[in-house]
Amino acid sequence: MRTRTIGNDTVGRVEVGAIGLGLMTFDQTGTQPREQLLHTVKAALGAGVTLFDTADAYGPGEEKGPDAQGENERLIASLLDELGVRDEVFLATKGGAVRTEGGGWAMDSSREHLLEAVDNSLQRLGVEQIALWQHHRPDPEVTWQETLDTLSEIVASGKVRMIGLSNVDPEQIRAAHAQLGDALVSVQNQFSPKFRTSLPEIDVCTELGLAFLPWSPLGGLSDAKELATKHPAFAEIAEARGISAQQVALAWELAQSPVVIPIPGAKRPQSIHDSAAAADLDLTPEEIAALDRE
Repeated sequence: MRTRTIGNDTVGRVEVGAIGLGLMTFDQTGTQPREQLLHTVKAALGAGVTLFDTADAYGPGEEKGPDAQGENERLIASLLDELGVRDEVFLATKGGAVRTEGGGWAMDSSREHLLEAVDNSLQRLGVEQIALWQHHRPDPEVTWQETLDTLSEIVASGKVRMIGLSNVDPEQIRAAHAQLGDALVSVQNQFSPKFRTSLPEIDVCTELGLAFLPWSPLGGLSDAKELATKHPAFAEIAEARGISAQQVALAWELAQSPVVIPIPGAKRPQSIHDSAAAADLDLTPEEIAALDRE
């Protein structure tokens, strides 16, 4: 698989597969037995996928409530250990979101919570330093400057190698870059054929040399009716090339900028194989223009 870069000369540059793996939906429910998840991880690595993205708030839904906190981190750590592939993965996580009763989510960017979140993620992941720790989402109860001060403290602690942001706007990215400098290496926002309002953030990341990690990058393509009516260009190009519309979408996202590294979710080996193939798909300028216009 072709690769892209996360990092810089100060914190180090890491080459990762141009397609990553989002782990939000990984769990050991009856529909996703552990053996299936092991096969999915093996398939991802075999296809060249090396960036794995989790979060301390990822975990099973309504029945768990606050007890879901940390489950996804523990699960992926145990899968990597069982397979003996720790050294093959660049493992990213997030903090700042908390699970509530009934499967809900809330934000907590207080200094105390973020510092504790880093320590808890270190313990769950079983690492001495987190490769990439990302702030999950701005908290309306905490000023952005207060959040940045805490992120600076986290950087100074040495407990994380690199810092990332998630669900932020251009002004927040620039303010973070001004304060955190080269410790800031990435931004993770939603971006897909259905959700395109993060184009300004991609531009800022390109300017500043930050990786942009689109989450939910296949939005709008899972439903056949929506694909045909709202995203016909993706469907037409896919049919003409004999590939999936999902591959077309990921290749289109990669074409937006060399800093883009999509992180589609996958729970089956077939899904990650299909997504990974997009890394080596070159769309023509005419195809990209048609997709951009849609």
